[in-house]
Amino acid sequence: MRQRLGQHFLKNTNAISKIIAALDIKKDELIIEIGPGKGALTLPLAEGCTQKSCKLIAIEKDAELAKKLGENLQVIEGDALEALPDLVSKLERKKYKLVGNIPYYITGKLLRIISELEHKPELTVLMIQKEVAERISAVPPKTNLLSAATQFWAIPEIILKLKPADFDPAPEVDSAVIKLTTKIETEENAGNYYRLIHIIFKQPRKTLLNNLQKGLGIKKEKIEPVLSSLKLPLTARPQDLSINDIIKLSSITTQS
Repeated sequence: MRQRLGQHFLKNTNAISKIIAALDIKKDELIIEIGPGKGALTLPLAEGCTQKSCKLIAIEKDAELAKKLGENLQVIEGDALEALPDLVSKLERKKYKLVGNIPYYITGKLLRIISELEHKPELTVLMIQKEVAERISAVPPKTNLLSAATQFWAIPEIILKLKPADFDPAPEVDSAVIKLTTKIETEENAGNYYRLIHIIFKQPRKTLLNNLQKGLGIKKEKIEPVLSSLKLPLTARPQDLSINDIIKLSSITTQS
């Protein structure tokens, strides 16, 4: 095991079956797997794809592991953070699904990369740290920067939680499988939205009013009617906002 790459190989066969079931593979689909490792998920996934005439592409950073993967799939040797955007940009078919038991330290970067893809996966199923999965899925009054950034483009659902003993070697944290269903893309206000969430969550314990005043340089007198229109009290904090609240707020504050 290449510990330098942060790999923890899944050995719970029941979990593997549930991950594949969550992908809901259809005939002739394209599946991209990130970090296949020793192939615990890859091999049954490849078998399922063969049965349904699907194409499976795996991206593996470890050269030795990449060489050992089976012949029933295309293997791209490289860093998924770099290889995924390049691969997606060259796909003839724009519809695909993404799956992976990823090194946990790349979770945030990977989600950001997916959010920036012109053609996002229809469905993404990832094994990540349980605490991070819970943050991604958070709703008011626990909204945070990660949940706001991810839920703008996807609907999250935690489908499975696992213990360290389900992996080899065992990680020091609990894990979870999260399913992200991509929303119909409405990118018109994306730039304003992402700019706003970085402003309001920079100091999440401060009130929304305070963060908007300092972050956008908007006077209190102009912010109060905006919050009132969203039925938010002046004492509201970023964690109290729903994704729709933030979308509306990003549109209104842009016009202010």
